[in-house]
Amino acid sequence: MNKADILAGKKILVVDDEPDILETLSELLDMCEVDTASSFLEAVTLLKKNVYHLAILDIMGVKGYDLLEATCKLNIPSIMLTAHALSPDNLKKSIEMGANAYVPKDKMVDITTFVEDILATKQKGKPANLKWFSNLRPVFDKFFGNRWRDEDRNFWDEFDKKYLDSRDDVQKMT
Repeated sequence: MNKADILAGKKILVVDDEPDILETLSELLDMCEVDTASSFLEAVTLLKKNVYHLAILDIMGVKGYDLLEATCKLNIPSIMLTAHALSPDNLKKSIEMGANAYVPKDKMVDITTFVEDILATKQKGKPANLKWFSNLRPVFDKFFGNRWRDEDRNFWDEFDKKYLDSRDDVQKMT
């Protein structure tokens, strides 16, 4: 199955308080069925009445972490999308709370790649794919500085161990 097939007809929830972001993501994901919400309450209403394959959640303005908690309980893979909450602490918190990816808004043009990777990984019955982190690591280094992981070295060492184990597993499959 090719990547375009993975996205075709998938039900995606996009939550952001900026109308232009909702519009852009809807256009980028036009092969999917996209529902949009501009507030926490609107998102909760949609989560109560629909089943989603994936959620894309802004952190600021829509109680993104509360929504992440809800999507995790519903077993909906989630991408945290942010501009104003772009920090090592928010990246770590997103990972700890169960986000499948943490994407700066200036990289949302690549959102289909992140969504495809997450859905393909889930379809194979595998745990979270950390390819997104590998792709975005240079961006994080640029924003946060080259030594940004030093402050929380134990967390990032464990994260790397899990990532390297996952990468080794994938390489064995090919």
